[in-house]
Amino acid sequence: MTRRAEILIIGNEILSAKVADEHSGFLCREFRALGVDVRRVVILPDEVEAIGDAIRDAWRRSDLIVTTGGVGPTHDDVTIAGIAHGLGRAVVRHPELEALVKEVYGEHPPGALARLAEVPEGASLLSASGLRIPVVVVEKLYVFPGVPEVFRRKFNAIKSRFLDTPFSIKKVYLTVGEEPIASILYEVIEKFPAILLGSYPTFTQAKYRVMLTLESKVPSYLEEAHAYLMARLPQDAIVRRDDDVVPSIEQSTEGVPPC
Repeated sequence: MTRRAEILIIGNEILSAKVADEHSGFLCREFRALGVDVRRVVILPDEVEAIGDAIRDAWRRSDLIVTTGGVGPTHDDVTIAGIAHGLGRAVVRHPELEALVKEVYGEHPPGALARLAEVPEGASLLSASGLRIPVVVVEKLYVFPGVPEVFRRKFNAIKSRFLDTPFSIKKVYLTVGEEPIASILYEVIEKFPAILLGSYPTFTQAKYRVMLTLESKVPSYLEEAHAYLMARLPQDAIVRRDDDVVPSIEQSTEGVPPC
């Protein structure tokens, strides 16, 4: 079965639009390329109760959870406490993380240093090449910082562990709108219920009006569904087709500081 992921973006700054969310699109693209099916993206305030409720819900539904934001030393960094609350665990100081934080950041006021070393009880540390501070992992939950450059560095360092059977995708571009082809799409879904069929109209492209996408992890099933669709579409409306597109999982980290 395809692994199901949920993404929890944490931060009042996102909800108030003081800072733009750069994580959702990045993670959805990366997970799709890795063969992981993202089922939900939730943006949450810096509140222990709200984070805890979201963690409990995601834990029941998903195979993989990623949180971003709220893991620093300041008053509004409550993600660790929220995760612990949601899982019914205590917040503890991880001795290995404490030593690493002290090594990287030097001597800080005891309170700030202690907060940087706090984890939910039972958490482990996932190290990787290029990371000074490892990723905190609680079973199927991965805790990432909110600063985009640091977040991407950490994610790219460990993303190979999320690799699953990749999705293959075929795209078809049409000069007609959705109305003339809607019944055809229903036919395809009825014949191939496991195919992921998307229809995306546009009003800004000069050469086409609708892009259709078909996705599956089973190439033969994708080929069969694609052939069935192509045979039923109005042939004079097809302006382009992209076959067997498999997203790349390569991601540049040039210019991104180590973390």
